[in-house]
Amino acid sequence: VQLQASGGGSVQTGGSLRLSCAASGVTSSHYVMGWFRQAPGKEREFVAAISGSGDITRYVDSVKGRFTISRDGAKNTLYLQMISLKPEDTAVYYCAAAWTSSTRVMYTTSSQYKKWGQGTLVTVSS
Repeated sequence: VQLQASGGGSVQTGGSLRLSCAASGVTSSHYVMGWFRQAPGKEREFVAAISGSGDITRYVDSVKGRFTISRDGAKNTLYLQMISLKPEDTAVYYCAAAWTSSTRVMYTTSSQYKKWGQGTLVTVSS
């Protein structure tokens, strides 16, 4: 499994970005996938996750209503649509994947994920 994140950039407060994560080798619906972020000087934090079945999602409270996670099985791609961006969203965003025995499992901690992408930088200026 290899993950390649892209789509980061610099936007002003209130702007939008869509992150993508190309996932080679993630062909099974038994992979839960997630997005994490790490701001300068802070620990990596959970942002959003989606089950292998694609119908269960989870978000950290600070992004609810602004971020949407989705996946395209045909393209083996994970997305994070971000709107109404705030300066506190500035961070390196990482996509991650984990194989699970159930298509409806949800993981929200970084230690549960075994495969990671390289990260893409999102900068939101005020």
